[in-house]
Amino acid sequence: MKISMLVFASGILATTAVISSAQTTGEQKMFTPPEIKWSPGPASLPAGAEMAVLYGDPSKEELFAMRLKFPKGYRVAPHTHPKPEVSTVLSGTARLGMGESGDAAKANVFPTGGFWVNPPGMVHYFSADEDTVLQVNSIGPWGITYVNPKDDPRQKTQ
Repeated sequence: MKISMLVFASGILATTAVISSAQTTGEQKMFTPPEIKWSPGPASLPAGAEMAVLYGDPSKEELFAMRLKFPKGYRVAPHTHPKPEVSTVLSGTARLGMGESGDAAKANVFPTGGFWVNPPGMVHYFSADEDTVLQVNSIGPWGITYVNPKDDPRQKTQ
């Protein structure tokens, strides 16, 4: 219970930090699902992910909203992010585990509608039980640092 309250409190603080420190572009954005343009995911994620930036620029220090689409069985090894991540499962089923084990069986299961906030530096791992779409809101620049550098797709030779 203490851990749940700590995670909840951290989430509230992280969300407040995201909102209060955001430098927004001041432009209105509206999309219907068919209007969203998907592209291959960033090189920092394993191959197979797709992304759509809905608002802002994840590479700049500003508020952004992006969606990530993952195929069934997709996994991201234990890693951290430099800024808080506010995530919502829009479709599918996601697994989010804390720590360095990477064991999907020990991860929390989040069905459609599930929500979590990871504060900066929290080690976690991710997998998708089925085709899954997440919405991630944060302040850029967005980044990912793998616990084991060998898990970083940017380090793979082709």
